[in-house]
Amino acid sequence: MTVIVNPFDGGGYTLAEMTAAIQLLPNRYGRLGGLGLFTPEPISQRQVTVEQIEGELRLLPAVALGAPATVGSPETASMRSFTVPHIPHNDVVLPEEVQGKRGFGLAAAEDPLAQVMMRKLTRMRWKHAQTLEYMRAKALHGITKDGAGRTVYDWHAEFAITAKSVDFKLGTETTDVLGKCREVLRHVEENLKGESMTSVHALVSPGFWDKLIVHKRVEEAYKYFEANAGLNPLRQDLRTGFRFGGLAFEEYLGTVTLSTGQTESLLTVGEGIAFPMGTTDTFRTFFAPANLMDAVGTYGQELYAYQIARENGTGIDVYSQSNPLPIVKRPALVVRLFSSN
Repeated sequence: MTVIVNPFDGGGYTLAEMTAAIQLLPNRYGRLGGLGLFTPEPISQRQVTVEQIEGELRLLPAVALGAPATVGSPETASMRSFTVPHIPHNDVVLPEEVQGKRGFGLAAAEDPLAQVMMRKLTRMRWKHAQTLEYMRAKALHGITKDGAGRTVYDWHAEFAITAKSVDFKLGTETTDVLGKCREVLRHVEENLKGESMTSVHALVSPGFWDKLIVHKRVEEAYKYFEANAGLNPLRQDLRTGFRFGGLAFEEYLGTVTLSTGQTESLLTVGEGIAFPMGTTDTFRTFFAPANLMDAVGTYGQELYAYQIARENGTGIDVYSQSNPLPIVKRPALVVRLFSSN
């Protein structure tokens, strides 16, 4: 009997090597990732304990056995333990994907296995990146969801937090839109409570954007926005950044396809979300270790990947997983924007 040999064995395609390979692939999806809003923070456990102190959510670190424990604060309102979501995604390299097919950029050769594997890892990377963007967008709304659109945690409900909303009433010509912007800014500034920021950014849906730029109190400012810098909305698209009243408005048209096949917008239709930029400890994505023996006792990474050849020689299974928990540690700094008319 012929022994089936995994062509990737001995070539460095271990858990560590494939994990490094998939993480080096570029992330082509995600405005929130591009903004650098949710700072990655690895943790060594699959569960995190969150305590609420004066409206702020704090995670308690794991310590070595016998080490001094963290000391609770008398202002602690509640403390809960949460499991970090586990998101696995698998694929397979089949013989027909290699045999008899011309390789990309090659004249008349079979597609090298390494190229097939890289294409698999690239697609898997994009899917994980899109899922993470979706989870981060929902975290801005105070909710942790999985790729099926199911609510894993509602942070407002878990800790009895009331979300701040500002009605811009963009359907009324006399609405003081500048005053609404100041209301958002002052709310964020009042709730920093020791945190710092550089500016306030607002991601808004197309419906909110379209109402904003045609409002009588905004129209002229939009028309001549940064004219001195050579920008003119009559010639250029300013949806990537329009500053008004101290807020940097940006249209955020993101839609994902859930694992159920349904589509969902990253922002609520007709609404927006405002949040501070340049903070030090407000937005975090906690990454737990992989559900693998090799990851026991280590700190989590954004992505893991590895491969195992099937015993019957019919293919090579490619496995990947991510274990992220995006969280807004100061929910009061995020403001929902909407227009009731």
